[in-house]
Amino acid sequence: MRTPGSGDLLPGDLLDAWERALGRPPVEQALILLAVACRDEGPDALAALPVGVRDGRLLDLRERLFGPELDMVAACPACGQAVEMGARVADLRVAHGAGCNDGEERVVTDGYRVAFRLPDSRDLLALAGRADGADPRLALLARCVTDAQGPDGAVVPPGALPEAVVAAVARRMADADPQAQIDLALACPACGHGWTAGFDIVRFLLHELHGWAKRLLRDIHTLASTYGWSEAEILALSPARRRIYLELCRS
Repeated sequence: MRTPGSGDLLPGDLLDAWERALGRPPVEQALILLAVACRDEGPDALAALPVGVRDGRLLDLRERLFGPELDMVAACPACGQAVEMGARVADLRVAHGAGCNDGEERVVTDGYRVAFRLPDSRDLLALAGRADGADPRLALLARCVTDAQGPDGAVVPPGALPEAVVAAVARRMADADPQAQIDLALACPACGHGWTAGFDIVRFLLHELHGWAKRLLRDIHTLASTYGWSEAEILALSPARRRIYLELCRS
């Protein structure tokens, strides 16, 4: 495992982002982590990225921090056995779908013409805060559809679109932003059961950062207790020097 914070990603910045993300909703966690890697873009611009584009950048961040290999564990839904799986970041990357030049997607089906934009983090945040029991798929459609016309050319509210049209829009969304939903094919070596599980880069990356942060804070505690240095002074040390000092503390 490479050391997070090497290069232009400072350990202190990563620690701050990890701490801010603790206990926050997943969408907010994603934006907090993304801001660490995309400092030249403001929070509004990052929140407006299509979900798949956002997750693709988080995959890039994960590779910068921990390298190209991933080790995953999932519980078999049939027998409960822990199933280990290895993968590479490259295996999880999907080429971005072909969209319209103006950033707006369109579907024409059954005489209906629907224009929409791809879902982004702002939409997911809005849906996460809803408590009215509305169908999340229809609520998302209502936010993302920019124009819908029926066979007679009249404007149709998103909630009044036929199910077949809604399904066609959903398929087009998935095709245009395929990184937003990554499914892994898994098989249990104990019972032979096969199933498909979604890969959540936000949850996976935050889990790895949590382990890294706990190890780093433990090291900071050791060095601070031994030498009386502050956290900032310890973080300013290169990883090589910090490692040698820790070896001296334990010798």
